[in-house]
Amino acid sequence: MNIILTVLFGVLCLVVLLLIIAAFVKKEYSVERDIIISKPKGNVFDYLKRLKNQDNFSKWALMDPNMKKEYRGIDGTPGFVSAWESNDKNVGKGEQKIKKIIEGDRIDYEIRFIKPFAGVANAYMKTTSVSNNRTMVAWGFDSKMKFPMNLMLLFVNMEKMIGKDFETGLLKLKNLMEK
Repeated sequence: MNIILTVLFGVLCLVVLLLIIAAFVKKEYSVERDIIISKPKGNVFDYLKRLKNQDNFSKWALMDPNMKKEYRGIDGTPGFVSAWESNDKNVGKGEQKIKKIIEGDRIDYEIRFIKPFAGVANAYMKTTSVSNNRTMVAWGFDSKMKFPMNLMLLFVNMEKMIGKDFETGLLKLKNLMEK
C-alpha cells in the first residue's frame, strides 16, 4: 500500500510541477519566412490576394489531393473564406478568412482550426518591391497555445516546424510565378 501511495504522490508532484512550469512558459509564438520573386510587385500581389491561389503553392493545401474544399464570398476581398476538410489527421478541418487587404502591400488572414485540435491563428502575406522586377514576399503566422498546452512549446520548435512549411510553399510560389 505504501508503494502505491508513494507512486501516486510522485505522479501528483510531477503533474503539479508541470503545471507550475506551464504557468511561466510563453503562450504565443510567431513564424515568418520570405523569398525574392523575379516579378513586379503588382503582379505578385494580385496573385497572392486571391486566397484560392494558395491551393497552388501552400504545402498544407497540397497535402491531401482528396481534401474537400468550399469557398464562400468573393475571392480577393475581405470576408472571403476558404474551408477545408480532410480525413488526413495532418490536414484536419478548418477555414481561412481574408480579414484585411492593404492593396498592393499586405493581406491579413484568420485561420480557424476545427479538427484535430481547435484553435485560431493569424497569418499574413506582405509584398515589398526590391526593384522594378523583383518582389520580396513575406509569409507570417502567429498564434497562442492555451495553458497548460503551452507546455508543448518547450518541446516542439514551432518556428522550425512551420517555417519549413512556409519555405516549401514560398519556393513553390516562386517557381509558379517565374515560369
